[in-house]
Amino acid sequence: MTAFALAYSLHVLAALVWVGGMFFAWMVLRPAAVAALEGPQRLQLWAQVFPRFFAWVWVAVVILPISGIGLLHLRFNGFETAPRYVQIMMGIYLVMTALFIRIQSLQLPELRQAVASQDWPAGAAVLGRIRRLVGINLIIGLLLVALAAARPTF
Repeated sequence: MTAFALAYSLHVLAALVWVGGMFFAWMVLRPAAVAALEGPQRLQLWAQVFPRFFAWVWVAVVILPISGIGLLHLRFNGFETAPRYVQIMMGIYLVMTALFIRIQSLQLPELRQAVASQDWPAGAAVLGRIRRLVGINLIIGLLLVALAAARPTF
């Protein structure tokens, strides 16, 4: 396996874990949880799901820039000679990471506190904010994947 193949494989897998996980949570788990669970149980479920998923997102957050910088140097000899779409991907990564860190550091502790104190209305409000931010991040992530697949020349 070449260095490029290894870096590219790690890069794609990390993106797949992050964006695919958000897609699963938004499109599959959330509707199923709404259909099968009452509000308190739904909040308890999400309070358990998010830390497990976020551990994997942190792995992706670390692997993506390391593999991305490796790919930059192996394929384009650095940032300056990389195509515009690669430079845009790097900026989008920063936006997605900032949104993730906001969820992890601000909303998740609020959700845990609401669940621990059984303040279900507060928990529902926090979960709604998390859902919006994850939805935004999912849309951005899907656009990023489309950009990477299309590799436009502009």
